[in-house]
Amino acid sequence: MKKILLLTVISSSLLSGCYSTRVNMSMGNMRLISSSAAPQDVMDFATETCKDDFYQGASFLSKAGKEYRFKCVRAEENEVLQPIPGTTIVPATVATAN
Repeated sequence: MKKILLLTVISSSLLSGCYSTRVNMSMGNMRLISSSAAPQDVMDFATETCKDDFYQGASFLSKAGKEYRFKCVRAEENEVLQPIPGTTIVPATVATAN
């Protein structure tokens, strides 16, 4: 039992040491995300976070150190999704019926 507990603690600390990403603030459609991950990973995380809240995706606003500011956008607002410079927004896959 002690070996399993020790292995779990070590593996979780190694994984958390790679990078961390978390939402610091969520107010309305604005998201403040703190992350030490690669910009593309942060963009993907922000997009998924906004989609989980029933938005179309995340639009990048600014970056200060390890903090990224995003605006979640709805489809009916007719706003363009802006990626973090040097990254892309993965288009949503649409299932087609045969």
